[in-house]
Amino acid sequence: MITVEDLVFEYPTRRVLFGVSFTIQEGSIVALVGPNGAGKTTLMRCIAALVQPFSGHVKIEGIQTTVDPHACQRRLGYLSDFFGLYDQLTIRQSLHYAARIRGIQESDIPKRLLQTAERLALTDRLEQKAGELSRGLRQRLAIGQAIIHHPKVLLLDEPASGLDPEARKTLSRLLIQLQSEGMTLIVSSHILSELEEYSSHLMVIRDGRLRDFRPIRLEGHEHPRRLRLHLARPFQGLPDILAQFDAIQDTQIENLSAILFFQGDLDAQHRLLRHLILADVPVCALQEEKENLSELYLGPAPTPTRS
Repeated sequence: MITVEDLVFEYPTRRVLFGVSFTIQEGSIVALVGPNGAGKTTLMRCIAALVQPFSGHVKIEGIQTTVDPHACQRRLGYLSDFFGLYDQLTIRQSLHYAARIRGIQESDIPKRLLQTAERLALTDRLEQKAGELSRGLRQRLAIGQAIIHHPKVLLLDEPASGLDPEARKTLSRLLIQLQSEGMTLIVSSHILSELEEYSSHLMVIRDGRLRDFRPIRLEGHEHPRRLRLHLARPFQGLPDILAQFDAIQDTQIENLSAILFFQGDLDAQHRLLRHLILADVPVCALQEEKENLSELYLGPAPTPTRS
């Protein structure tokens, strides 16, 4: 869906991207993280065909952004960190305007407009002016303008900035819904706990370089789950017993606990627990541990890999 190859970008006085390369598969939600000034926004603007790189290339569905930027932009929706709205326009007028500049036929606009408003829970506010909206509602309207043309790719730069917890939860549900409909998303944010709720991949940019790009475990993804096994007392035969269970791909045993990398569903997890109890292993707890984006981001980063 998105291919970035050896991307270099320079401002007149400094280079901000250094040979960045990666591939994002269709239907992914990529959490783009890194410190301020790392090059995240510049990377998103290159993908959105808003700026031209010094060298390297970006392709959206095989179309190179520098060769046919308009064709790429028809496949994209982009919401910048500091987005603008016309405060004197109503929500209806704002969405109608966004549809027109995206080339949607006038006869199709009413249907698209209502679909977008319904998706963003703005149907009952269509006649309200943008300047009268709260921060959360303005954010929803801005996202509506970015997706009204049904893009294949959506780029969001700090979409949760300034939102209250309820508005952030609403945003998370919307992004998961868009992914379920086949959209590919890149979301830049400093709120790592929020990104954990919906991201399928983690991308770390530091000093203009790709430091990490990996899949992260989410429901529905075929990656080993991480289970924590707690013991009531030491048990010497645990490694041999765990080795008998095919769904366990790897183990890390530490005194009275063990981490199990487990390829299986909840039924398989139930069979594992039963297997351990029948083997007289002194189990006192078996629970899933979700990968923590803060730990992944702040910890040592491995060599970047393509996904």
